[in-house]
Amino acid sequence: MAASDAARARAQSLKAELERHSHQYYVLDDPLIADADYDALMRELEELEARHPELVSADSPTQRVGGAAATQFTPVRHPLPMLSLSNVFDAEEFGDFHRRCAEQLGLEHLEFVAEPKLDGLAISLIYEHGLLVRAATRGDGTTGEDVTANVRTIRAIPLRLRAAPALIEVRGEIYMDKRGFHAMNARQEAAGLKTFANPRNAAAGSLRQLDARITATRPLTMCCYGIGQFDDSARPATQWATLAFLRELGLRVSPESRVVSGVEQALAYYRELGARRAALGYEIDGIVYKVNALAQQEQLGFVARAPRWAVAFKFPPDERTTRVLGIDVQVGRTGALTPVARLEPVLVGGVTVTNATLHNADEIRRKDVRVGDLVVVRRAGDVIPEVVRVVLEERPADSVPYELPESVPDQALAARVQAIIHFASRRALDIEGLGEKLIEQLVQAGLVSTVADLYTLTVEQLAALERMGDKSAANVIAAIEQSKATSLPRLLHGLGIREVGEATAGNLAAAFGRLERIRAASVEELETVNDIGPVVAASIAAWFADAGNLEVLEQLIERGVHWPEFEVAPAEQLPLKGVTVVLTGTLPNLSRDEAKARLQALGAHVAGSVSKKTDLVVAGEEAGSKLDKALALGIPVLDEAALEALLAEPARIKDCLTAPAADPS
Repeated sequence: MAASDAARARAQSLKAELERHSHQYYVLDDPLIADADYDALMRELEELEARHPELVSADSPTQRVGGAAATQFTPVRHPLPMLSLSNVFDAEEFGDFHRRCAEQLGLEHLEFVAEPKLDGLAISLIYEHGLLVRAATRGDGTTGEDVTANVRTIRAIPLRLRAAPALIEVRGEIYMDKRGFHAMNARQEAAGLKTFANPRNAAAGSLRQLDARITATRPLTMCCYGIGQFDDSARPATQWATLAFLRELGLRVSPESRVVSGVEQALAYYRELGARRAALGYEIDGIVYKVNALAQQEQLGFVARAPRWAVAFKFPPDERTTRVLGIDVQVGRTGALTPVARLEPVLVGGVTVTNATLHNADEIRRKDVRVGDLVVVRRAGDVIPEVVRVVLEERPADSVPYELPESVPDQALAARVQAIIHFASRRALDIEGLGEKLIEQLVQAGLVSTVADLYTLTVEQLAALERMGDKSAANVIAAIEQSKATSLPRLLHGLGIREVGEATAGNLAAAFGRLERIRAASVEELETVNDIGPVVAASIAAWFADAGNLEVLEQLIERGVHWPEFEVAPAEQLPLKGVTVVLTGTLPNLSRDEAKARLQALGAHVAGSVSKKTDLVVAGEEAGSKLDKALALGIPVLDEAALEALLAEPARIKDCLTAPAADPS
């Protein structure tokens, strides 16, 4: 059936729009829309061309692999094309992919290697006799950009391979982990420079710097996933063996890779990694499935722009573009005002989002979010949706800057409600059935003014409220009674002390053991607790110095709230007690969070900055000014191997503390 004039016009419009966004994304490193919106446009064009093959043209974005090479870098022609992957977005589409491959091979079930789809920049590395001689971006798949000088600054990429063949082309992804990205953006902002929208843009912009010295300051890393050109007849027979071979050469591959058999195992891995996605230290946007046997890959072959033997199973997008309909103000548990953007409903990460936090007045000014703006909204895992950035090119001509008010009507009442909601929440006193609406009713009716008043409520008082029957009222009263038996960390968290979250409450309880000792502690004593600095210590001391807070605390105790003393570990179980450690740089095998937790479990105080009081500094890759300061002050510096030895045998701390300062790099 011939395409209608409307279909032809739509195809031309889609091609022009996709080319514009492709240029912004790949060449200018300044995308105008979220990846998911780009994918939606591409899928619409693919479906249109599938229905009307005569609309397919040589210049269609569906026939291309990627963006064009930038003119400021030397063009490099790839010895073998660097193709992109076809995408699937649900279990049915993945099942169709498996069926097509299995039917072509005459098999019922296929074995795949599943690898996280890193959100970075594809790279080709040529090694001759083990030495790195050239690095090139993917570009349009046939011709990329020579970025050898920049790639040589990335410590995760070896300049010489171990026991390497005469010629090998290694392919992988250069990316920036979350911690490095946030730290770099903080440095950029402090210096008054442009910040990056996401780690992928940051990696692309960093790799394509004309001055390699700038690239050297950026926290880039790499993960390898395949081999291109190869002159050795002993090429591994499977994708899984290929990953093992790359590891043997000294290259980094993803520890999350798995071998899976058939559709069910593949889908189970997709669900498992998806559930852990937000906790990973880097951004991924899906899972790549590759037929494991290379002989089967050759038999399956390629289509115009992608291999038939591999597919990217994309996660639901965690960034989308939508419009700001209005900006409201919410009052927090401490009375602080938080602006919230009211949005046109948009599906983000599998959830319909209508609101997104704008954090505070400074954040609104920095991002310049206005009513009517087109914005990119992000949601990762269970994190509250937030506005990432404004698409300034789409800003209405009549927009005006938003000013956060200094106060709002009934601010004190709202703060009271939020404080009680927090106290009753699952991670605090965990009072089941005492939800936000009921708490609002209790406060407005004058039945509850502070959290201690919850323990004076009766079934009759609750049953008299709107939409609250006798049975429901009895259940809530029973839950309130049950919450009287709690723990010291839960109580401290529930009290709503500014800057004291769940982790800090636990650290306080572990350090002091008893509420009376925390109440009597000085600011200086509070600062000795893990993760508590001057600001948090002052906030805790101020809370316990307030007569109103102490009255509420006494009322809680009088009305039956109780907890056991928190067991403080004996000194012999805390061999690093009194030792202050600073972590800096990226630890390749042991994450910073894991290293911090293990040090704290042994009693160490993990600080955020280096000073004369610092006893040890652990320096990983891309360590910066903290390492320089430690060396200048003569503070002992450990690399990751020395840290792991110390964690395994804490008695070695004496040797570590007397070791001379040395740059581990």
